Amino acid sequence: MVHGGAGALDNVKDNRTAVRYLDSIRRVLEHGREIMTLGGSALQAVEACAALLEDDPVFNAGCGSVLNENGKVEMDAAIMDGRDLSAGAVAAVDNIANPVQLARFVLTESEHVMLISEGAMRFADHCGMDRVPEHYFYTPDRVEQLKQARLKHKIMLDHDDTDVDSEDQKYGTIGAIARDPFGNLAAATSTGGIVNKRMGRVGDSPIVGAGVYADNETCAVSATGYGEDFMRSVIAKTISDFMFMKNMNAKEATEAGIEYLTRKVSGRGGVIVIDKDGNCSSGLTTKKMIHGWIEHGGEAMVRF
Repeated sequence: MVHGGAGALDNVKDNRTAVRYLDSIRRVLEHGREIMTLGGSALQAVEACAALLEDDPVFNAGCGSVLNENGKVEMDAAIMDGRDLSAGAVAAVDNIANPVQLARFVLTESEHVMLISEGAMRFADHCGMDRVPEHYFYTPDRVEQLKQARLKHKIMLDHDDTDVDSEDQKYGTIGAIARDPFGNLAAATSTGGIVNKRMGRVGDSPIVGAGVYADNETCAVSATGYGEDFMRSVIAKTISDFMFMKNMNAKEATEAGIEYLTRKVSGRGGVIVIDKDGNCSSGLTTKKMIHGWIEHGGEAMVRF
């Protein structure tokens, strides 16, 4: 399963834009399928799928990341392996084309779970990752969004023309989750955050148990939404706990998790979930969520 953001999606007003989103999601799903068909692991699949979404400027991650209050990019990402709960995460990084790949290096090449800012960038250098110039991230749409946010003295979320208190907005995060033929689960989430956000702000995407979670005993989860809501509710781990403690399947646990998110913090956004048996589910509190899935080797399905 993959997602590309949740919200009203009122910015998708013409058919060409809608097709652009859905074609990208379908292409990424098929790429993930191919990786696992050729013997790749769930962890390899989610990393590759997340990186493809980071490379697509229509999504708020990687090259499509929004700009902070200083007109700079600060990106967050995480990846988790359900086999042993190992995880890697980075926060407030810049000049890296694929933050999810840096998060994978944190998982495999360090003793830590999360690295941030300058420390994460030094680690990227240590791992031999190339840096990209700042103009790589400066798309006309992102520059205009920051301009509008500054005029309104507001933070804004991804593509929309409204502030954080409005319902007519898109919450920008990308994510990928997978279960491979060996029963292993994995999850990855990446984001550029919020337009005009304060320097140093970190959302839920790199937080294990909030924006990302994977455990072979229960499920894999990736979230997209207003990060502060997801961190306070620890939504990804909450869904996993519903499965572990109440023996729920993907659909039941997702519904219970969304109910909890709404009841406790009026959370805004959505989740994608694959349980240990390979069942796919999604839930949202916003009007729509860009997402897609391939369940039990069937056809790729995509929708808003």
